[in-house]
Amino acid sequence: MTELLSTVHKNNTSTYLQLGGEAGIHKLVDRFYELMEVLCEARRVRQMHPPSLAGSADSLFKFLSGWLGGPPLFQQERGHPRLRMRHAPFAVSIVERDEWMLCMRQAINEQVDDAVLNAKLQRMFSEMADHMINTDGSRAGVAAPL
Repeated sequence: MTELLSTVHKNNTSTYLQLGGEAGIHKLVDRFYELMEVLCEARRVRQMHPPSLAGSADSLFKFLSGWLGGPPLFQQERGHPRLRMRHAPFAVSIVERDEWMLCMRQAINEQVDDAVLNAKLQRMFSEMADHMINTDGSRAGVAAPL
């Protein structure tokens, strides 16, 4: 997971800058959540979120800013991301992982024309999404008891 938190392109240009900095990350996040809202194939993962996706979008933007090599906004505001811990209240199975990745994959494909960068992002997000799986699916999509 530490490797996921320090991602810099081989020519020393951060992925954050390759995506267009703050504006590019906002565009990716906005499209990701638009897709989650409209794709029936993302129904279960959408139901895990609050009615308004604004707070989720803000958190994801801040996380991605630092994760992709830009300003560590999430860490400055909320500390270490601890992604699995923060997602522990939600049952995340392969189904939710796949639905989340469907939205992210499409958002990346729409925004990133560079094949090398696109493949790199697909791999990074896929590894992160795999890391979030915390159940076999028997209680998928349901908030876990505290």
